[in-house]
Amino acid sequence: MATSNMKAVIPGELRQVWALVLDIENYGNWRSDLSKVEVISDKQFIEYTKDGYPTTFTVTLVEPYKRWAFDMENSNMSGHWIGVFAEKGHETEIDFTECVEAKKLLMKPFVKAYLKKQQAQFVADIMKNFS
Repeated sequence: MATSNMKAVIPGELRQVWALVLDIENYGNWRSDLSKVEVISDKQFIEYTKDGYPTTFTVTLVEPYKRWAFDMENSNMSGHWIGVFAEKGHETEIDFTECVEAKKLLMKPFVKAYLKKQQAQFVADIMKNFS
């Protein structure tokens, strides 16, 4: 299993950062890596890449303004993501950890680098909303 962690300080207040990150229905408006998001229920959604590749997410934990976690799965991988949010004055510290298991042997060597790239893009997209 590959694990990747990304920490950053976002120049926005905790409630604003939390609201943006959990506003799944609007991911298509600010996430540069997605074409759309389909909300199935309050616990499940599907993200589609720009190429239309789907990944299903199932929310496992919501602690408002503190922690958000979900399981994720597509035909190439399955795993778990947890985001920790902390107020730092008028800024927000985020700490995102993703653990993924590749389903295809050929993909295993590339999973960690792919996770790092995805996490960096997600954080960069969040930052764009607060700069």
